[in-house]
Amino acid sequence: MSLRNVAIIAHVDHGKTTLVDQLFRQSGTFRDNQRVEERAMDSNDLEKERGITILAKCTSVDWQGTRINIVDTPGHADFGGEVERILSMVDGVILLVDSSEGAMPQTKFVTGKALALGLRPIVVVNKIDRADERTQEVLDEVFDLFVSLDATDEQLDFPVLFASGRNGYASDDPTAREGTLEPLFEKIVSHVPAPALNEDGPFKFLVTLLDRDNFLGRILTGRVASGTVKVNQAIHALDMDGNVMEAGRASKIFSFRGLERVPVEEARAGDIISLAGMTVATVANTIADISVTDAIQAQPIDPPTLSMRFAVNDSPMAGREGTKVTSRMIRDRLFREAESNVAIRVTESEDKDSFEVAGRGELQLGVLIETMRREGFELGISRPRVLFQDGPAGREEPYETVVIDVDDEHSGTVVEKMSIRKAELTDMRPSGGGKTRITFSAPSRGLIGYHGEFLSDTRGTGIMNRLFEKYGPYKGSIEGRANGVLISNGAGEANAYALGPLEERGVLMVGVGEALYEGMIIGQNAKTEDLEVNPMKSKQLTNFRASGKDDAIRLTPPWKMTLEQAIAYIDDDELVEVTPKSIRLRKRHLDPHERKKANRAKAA
Repeated sequence: MSLRNVAIIAHVDHGKTTLVDQLFRQSGTFRDNQRVEERAMDSNDLEKERGITILAKCTSVDWQGTRINIVDTPGHADFGGEVERILSMVDGVILLVDSSEGAMPQTKFVTGKALALGLRPIVVVNKIDRADERTQEVLDEVFDLFVSLDATDEQLDFPVLFASGRNGYASDDPTAREGTLEPLFEKIVSHVPAPALNEDGPFKFLVTLLDRDNFLGRILTGRVASGTVKVNQAIHALDMDGNVMEAGRASKIFSFRGLERVPVEEARAGDIISLAGMTVATVANTIADISVTDAIQAQPIDPPTLSMRFAVNDSPMAGREGTKVTSRMIRDRLFREAESNVAIRVTESEDKDSFEVAGRGELQLGVLIETMRREGFELGISRPRVLFQDGPAGREEPYETVVIDVDDEHSGTVVEKMSIRKAELTDMRPSGGGKTRITFSAPSRGLIGYHGEFLSDTRGTGIMNRLFEKYGPYKGSIEGRANGVLISNGAGEANAYALGPLEERGVLMVGVGEALYEGMIIGQNAKTEDLEVNPMKSKQLTNFRASGKDDAIRLTPPWKMTLEQAIAYIDDDELVEVTPKSIRLRKRHLDPHERKKANRAKAA
């Protein structure tokens, strides 16, 4: 059977996972009567909830005697650590773009990586049945994008198909509104080269993904670069410098059939497989026959740009909701994550009670915290901070390209807010339908915590996309949060009698009956300074009754933040307390005297 290995590149929401579902159905991978979930490739709970692909996944379809291995890549730059390695497994890419939105920043990030590896793309313009499609302009944008990414003449001569993934058709005619995906299958087989690898050489395999199985232990996924591997064959793992890390046997070999991992007896050059039997080998290591001494060169990974402190939860409510609360459990979980996710870096603090976790962005670290929370962990999370580096002209900080699509009426507010955050406007153009597309080059530091404000400024209609751009000169201080917070001065339950008057002081984040502790943040102050308040104060019981005084107190519903909003909201002297059931905001020092002492030390 002939073989094709192809990756699908697309921006978030451009319809990649839906298109793969249709490829499954039309190739006969699913039986007609088989019950399959919508967006079958997004199997992780968080992926389903957020509608994004976080983990790269391999799958395969058989079409007229050709096995097509399809790799679904994450569209978010925060998960770019996955993308760079995955592209080394394939011989071609399908670039999927929305017929209205066109090529977006994350598309640019992954496409740039693919073109640099010499892969020749097939461009598929998806959702051509949209009322606001602008297919020809989008194609021109894709061509300009390829030119700006230094594509070769061969890469610029790309084939184009027009498709609707949801309705399951593709065609080389932009006016087609029905049909099947047969033209796409044909284009993959004719345009993507078969793997040109040495089948007769010794077995070599570069690990690109790492998974865990309760029974088999580590499962390493990648493409066989040369030779053949059989079950129980003696193999060893080499690091990037060719040093032997461990020796063992290939206890199980799996190939991909649809969404299933199926055990096979052997695999040959070009196959994308998963392998069990190693206990130490990890991503970017070479697994090879014991006669091999030189490692396969792995793609270098872009450095982390942002870090957060993950600490043991030391609030008075610690241990009430979670089962995993000790530093040893947190340490094991974080180091296990860093093993399989090469874009994350974990360092332990001297006191052993907290860990510095560095990654590619707020979304990536937010997903990790949410995953741990669902596994039963309790954590104290600090405000994100960017990672500086020393450059030729002194201190340098990470910059991001920010592309914002916004209704024309809100564009002035967005430009004003971004300039306060030291962003430079690089491009501004109408994008049709009463919308404007604005591009900025902004220091990552200024973007921390801006997303929530951006959504309220644009009344929820704005779309912001961010992409790591470069390390550049330090831009100086950037204004932080303008408002102070309301802090509980004691422990107990919040009651309506106390909360009523506090509503006049600002916006409350807690409701009646909620358990509070000293130092917990219960609301946002309308003024700039922090204010200690008593949300538990009860009414004095007397024999006097006054008419009209005892009417029921009506409170505004409290402002409940999501995890990402809370992390973006807090200041340097505050923490987010994350448990399986609650997200609370608190001061780092709960005792008011400790807080004053810390503030004096900071001022000095």
